[in-house]
Amino acid sequence: MLNRREMLKTSLATGLFLPGISGLAFGDDSPNERVNVALIGIGGQGGHQVGGLRSQNVVALCDCDDARAGNVYEKFPNAKKYYDYRKMFDEMSNQFEAVAVSTPDHTHFHPSWIAMSLNKHLYLEKPMAHCVKECRILEEMAREKKLATQLGMQRHAMPAMRRTIEAVKSGAIGEITHVFSRVGGDRGMPAPLDFSKPIPANLDWEAWIGPAKFRPYSDGLCPYKWRFWWDYGTGETGNWCCHILEIPFWALDLTYPEKVSAVGPEVDPERTSKEMHVVFDFPAIEGRKAVKLYWSHGGFNPEIRKYRDQFPGIKMGNNFFVGTKGVISCDFGWHEVHLFDKQAVYQAPPESIPASPGFHREWINAIKGGEPATCNFDYSAKIAEAGLLGNAAYRVGAKEAIRWDWKAIKSPDCSAIDEFNYPKYRKGWEI
Repeated sequence: MLNRREMLKTSLATGLFLPGISGLAFGDDSPNERVNVALIGIGGQGGHQVGGLRSQNVVALCDCDDARAGNVYEKFPNAKKYYDYRKMFDEMSNQFEAVAVSTPDHTHFHPSWIAMSLNKHLYLEKPMAHCVKECRILEEMAREKKLATQLGMQRHAMPAMRRTIEAVKSGAIGEITHVFSRVGGDRGMPAPLDFSKPIPANLDWEAWIGPAKFRPYSDGLCPYKWRFWWDYGTGETGNWCCHILEIPFWALDLTYPEKVSAVGPEVDPERTSKEMHVVFDFPAIEGRKAVKLYWSHGGFNPEIRKYRDQFPGIKMGNNFFVGTKGVISCDFGWHEVHLFDKQAVYQAPPESIPASPGFHREWINAIKGGEPATCNFDYSAKIAEAGLLGNAAYRVGAKEAIRWDWKAIKSPDCSAIDEFNYPKYRKGWEI
């Protein structure tokens, strides 16, 4: 007997009009064909998932903080409310087909692992997980179980991103040898924690801490500054790498680096840094030379000057591609092409990358049997891993390039990096 997803896929392939399925449009959200979804984490970034999935049948809502959840419960009066996702899965796992997880970084893995173990399709916020090994587990589980996945790299759907990718792939600036990527600002190294305040009545602190190191409640962690404590967050690199590094990964078909190094201020064992510079070396593949990718939190890596300064007044964004014929500077919403040959004229390539039907819609379509979502885990996990590997290289003090065996998730040059690439869960949360 066909299940509901298989029945829908068959109807789309054959043109059949089966009961409850109206026509061939993936965008059809008639009541019988809405996906039953559970949302975990509905405040803050989770609000984007609330908006993006509002056309579906939201049956369960889980958040440990009523204040952050705001009025979302009122928007879905028929959805059952939970503070602990484990209880939600125990009681309702047979009532939904898909799960969206939008929690702090340290609690990405566990609800995602449970969801996929129960064969639920998964939308997960970036940076996917808290360490490289967790990313790899989720990626392999999604592939093994043939689940529809989407990582929260929403900028992938922007039309301007497609035009940038087309420009790089067109060969207009020749063979790419270097890429400089950066996020600005100096966030990190927050003030020491104050544990004197009581736990707010609206917050389930035990549920918030989850599998991570237990600390008493502090408003220096919750609701937001957890991002800058290593036990709970991944700093600005984890926060932005899946958005910014995606541009070179997409444009150059990057997979896994063979070497990595990182420098920055003196490492604090508990708090993320205000600045960091990582260098990834990617091997040559058929159709592309080796690429050196520089990631910076703060300003661009100083190595960019020798290329940037050849073009006075050039607009600088979050990525800067260096090729044998010129450079491309870009951000999410624009790109500029500058050629070394001042007499040459750049001709934009024809548009070839189709528009997205909507980032969340891609995932819903995939659940219904359509093409995989563009940021499915086979594509996106390696980008998340790169950012987390950069953090690990910085924390272990890899100022000189160390080799990286991506298959083994090990460095033959630095066994100490394992401490930061493999998870440590407090008692009772072991997988």
